[in-house]
Amino acid sequence: MENSWDFLEWLGSDTTTSVFSRLDDPADLVRAAAVSRSWRKFVVTNGFSKKLCLRICPEVSNFTCIMEVSSLNTNQEAGSSTAMEWKNLESQHKIYAYLFHCLVSPKGNKDCIHHCLGASSTDNFPDESIANTLEPSDRVDMRPSYWSSGGKRDPGIPESLTYRLTSGLCVINEIKIKPFKGQYFCSFSNGNTFFYKIIDLIMLYIFFFSAFFQFGDPIYSAKSVRFSMGYFKLTRDSECYVSDENEGQLAVDENYVWTYVSPEFPMSQDNVLQSFKLPRPALCIGGVVKIELLGRVQKQAMDNLYYICVCHVQVIGFPLSPCLVVDVSDTRGNLVLKYSPSAALGTSPDGASVDEAREPSRWHAIATRIRHLGAGGGWNQAILNTLLGPPVQFIDEDDDDSDMELLS
Repeated sequence: MENSWDFLEWLGSDTTTSVFSRLDDPADLVRAAAVSRSWRKFVVTNGFSKKLCLRICPEVSNFTCIMEVSSLNTNQEAGSSTAMEWKNLESQHKIYAYLFHCLVSPKGNKDCIHHCLGASSTDNFPDESIANTLEPSDRVDMRPSYWSSGGKRDPGIPESLTYRLTSGLCVINEIKIKPFKGQYFCSFSNGNTFFYKIIDLIMLYIFFFSAFFQFGDPIYSAKSVRFSMGYFKLTRDSECYVSDENEGQLAVDENYVWTYVSPEFPMSQDNVLQSFKLPRPALCIGGVVKIELLGRVQKQAMDNLYYICVCHVQVIGFPLSPCLVVDVSDTRGNLVLKYSPSAALGTSPDGASVDEAREPSRWHAIATRIRHLGAGGGWNQAILNTLLGPPVQFIDEDDDDSDMELLS
């Protein structure tokens, strides 16, 4: 022990910081923090787990505060300011390590749209509303299913479609859009019967007042698209589904704060589900995605106006763990990330249930079960130890302080 060297003291603070900053796995940070008290202090106080999150996901910088829900009621307990500051740093270290794990863990991608918030304009509401874009098929009950913008003389005027996702925290990889293709109008008058003439009149009515029947099979695509992700400024209670009365109101850009904006992607004039892969997976903080449709291509012959029409939209990604919740209701404009370990177990986000408080052994049984399942599923044990606490170990009374320190 007399000839032992502390890696941190030998290299110095600057060199050690440079080494630790190159780690790309939060499990390595967890292991380093378990080496000794000095190593743990170095890892925690320098916020390496937060820097790791910011490196792969810059949107994390939008959080003005992160907190552990289970410890909210104990933050006001008596204690020195130094002890409280250290406790806060340890909590942040754990939360950012868990957040990183959620961001990079492989999960099955799916369509994350929950419902529509609104479109910048609609030609014929509700027949051509944004709600039609959630339907995968081009037709529903023999009727065409698509959203149509209002007509404009200027082809440069953009449009937008805004959606609410299934979770307030989703990782988005790509967005898929299918432009609408008008169908060729053909006459039934050669049947020379009253029945066919009636059909002709009906079809002509559709021809005049809809983009569905058009000469030349036109495709009402945009020239390019861009995507924004963020959150609703007002409370969730003030949000409502699209209706004839509020159509377009929830699509107003001033209602949102955008924490991510994608580059612009060219859109082809094809009636297929086109995929737009983001340069990197993006964290949607707040659960709102806006699709900007930039530039108009197709003019409708009957009114000589430009339109954009979309059949179907998908936002592909995955929601984060229910243990992580974003709170955007702070009146001071703070964006708070809350970590609630009990959420994964179906308990109240305010803390442990009454039964758990009375029977703490139940938590150890649950934690042991999670460890067992995690080991079989290839989960990283260092991260499990950080989130669940170290496994129960029995220590002889004559063990020295250094052994106790390593197990703490």
